[in-house]
Amino acid sequence: MKYMRFDVITVFPEAFLSYIRASIIKRAQARGLVNVHIHNLRDFTSDKHKSVDDKSYGGGPGMVIKIEPLARALGSILKSKTKRQRTKVILFSAAGKQFNAKMASALAKKYDHIVMLAGHYEGVDERIKAVSRDLGFRAEEISIGPYVLTGGELPAMTVIDAVSRHIPGVLGKKTSLEETRYGVGVPVYTRPEVFRWQGKNYRVPGTLLSGDHGRIEKWRKRHKQ
Repeated sequence: MKYMRFDVITVFPEAFLSYIRASIIKRAQARGLVNVHIHNLRDFTSDKHKSVDDKSYGGGPGMVIKIEPLARALGSILKSKTKRQRTKVILFSAAGKQFNAKMASALAKKYDHIVMLAGHYEGVDERIKAVSRDLGFRAEEISIGPYVLTGGELPAMTVIDAVSRHIPGVLGKKTSLEETRYGVGVPVYTRPEVFRWQGKNYRVPGTLLSGDHGRIEKWRKRHKQ
């Protein structure tokens, strides 16, 4: 049985709680198909204030996540791992490789452990990449879109969701993967057949009511976005 473990290093662990305890991800964890571990970066600090950020060398308007707690957190997660194990380290960056459905599927097939560094503020100390390499795992920079976010928490949740969908059994049926059937963006409808709103009728396309599976298949392929 395929199994996937996610480890997320973050300054805001509470941001994940409602998400990983609901719906499909919750059920996947209950069935032992997915395991999500959220690590509070402040737990890996050594000062009494549990400081995780500092000013950038060379100047700049924002704060940068410090290398010390990052290295400790990553080292703690990877200490029992070897290069032969199927582990992937991801660092979220607006300049990283674009994450998409193809990458999600590839990650699900190739790895059984994904470690994510969810940065915040002005980013993370660049040296974490070298630390990751020295631990035997090259951190890959990934972006979930052509825009800048305030932190890596949303990208981490996106990766957890998108990759988990490709773990056999998570969605119940293999055919639930829309992208493997027609591609994304196929219009869907449900009851009632005629929805009346403010004096106007909104109808389900007749082809979908025909019972002709061949016609329905062609309609869906023709109307995918």
